Amino acid sequence: MEYVYAALILNETGEEINEDNITAVLDAAGVDVEESRVKALVAALEDVDIEEAIETAAAAPAAAPAGGSSDSDSEELDTTDEEEEAAEEEEDDDDEDDDSGEGLGELFG
Repeated sequence: MEYVYAALILNETGEEINEDNITAVLDAAGVDVEESRVKALVAALEDVDIEEAIETAAAAPAAAPAGGSSDSDSEELDTTDEEEEAAEEEEDDDDEDDDSGEGLGELFG
């Protein structure tokens, strides 16, 4: 992710996004730079208009679903999200419980 942030910093300051500049930003941030990742990022961003990509990404969540949405639809989506979060929390709790008792059977026979 640091590599993408470096490219965004360069874009924001009007600097050219190239291997030398990305490496310089990453070095300044104290990141151990992998040249292959820098080259891959520069190649991937070669034909990308970063400003347009940022605008598109910012507008996507604000777009309304096709056909409109009612309050009941929104409530259903909220409930589903809450249920998924609760299930994930329970799974995390179960994993923690399992780990804490590991090896006790061996200890007490």
